[in-house]
Amino acid sequence: MTMRCIVVDDEPLALEKIAGYVSRVPFLTLNGKFGKPLEALGYLHHHEVDLIFLDIQMDLLTGIQLLEILRKKPYIVITTAYDQYALKGFELDVSDYLLKPFNFDRFLKAVEKVYSLYSRRNSMPEDPKEAGKTEEDILFIKNGYRIEKVDPAEILYVEGMREYLGIHLPGRRILTLLTFQKLEEKLPHGQFIRIHKSYLIAVNKIQSIGTHHVRINNVDLSIGEHYRPAFLKRINTQKPD
Repeated sequence: MTMRCIVVDDEPLALEKIAGYVSRVPFLTLNGKFGKPLEALGYLHHHEVDLIFLDIQMDLLTGIQLLEILRKKPYIVITTAYDQYALKGFELDVSDYLLKPFNFDRFLKAVEKVYSLYSRRNSMPEDPKEAGKTEEDILFIKNGYRIEKVDPAEILYVEGMREYLGIHLPGRRILTLLTFQKLEEKLPHGQFIRIHKSYLIAVNKIQSIGTHHVRINNVDLSIGEHYRPAFLKRINTQKPD
């Protein structure tokens, strides 16, 4: 499920920066960028969008005035260098208020908040393959300067790699700065288990279990002595479907 968005900002550098941030997020689709608010208004008369990144101080028409004109309001994230408009913005029910200059992490926090609201409102998935899944079934993992969409059902195992975690999926690996604890909080309960200080595995992806290792995707992963009792207990209590 993706959100259609536009960026409205009369500062060319800010316009390009926000558009670049949008391009890194897989659940956002940039449908337009406008340096003049009247051009954006004309576009919105003929096209529907789900989210607007909106500057406040612009020539001829301010962002606040544009908001007041719109009959059908999508989600709004205000982007401005002036904090005195925050109260007025929230009176107009904006979703978030980004004070320039803001970095990608702060931008991502805002769009994840909006996407959560959007997903709850539009619960039917666009992709038939995603039918029956909720937003909690999909993870969005920061991978360097990109955000990767990850279906937990595809995860084979997670490997600790010093300051990174390597999330192994069929045909690819994602590196993230998340800790094991933070990642486990995001994963579906009961489907993953630690077998070593460096390995978290998907139980249903196990091919075989040896004396000192498990095999997943034809890779042998060591079982740590500290984790062995809980792992063996878990395996012994698994019930066939």
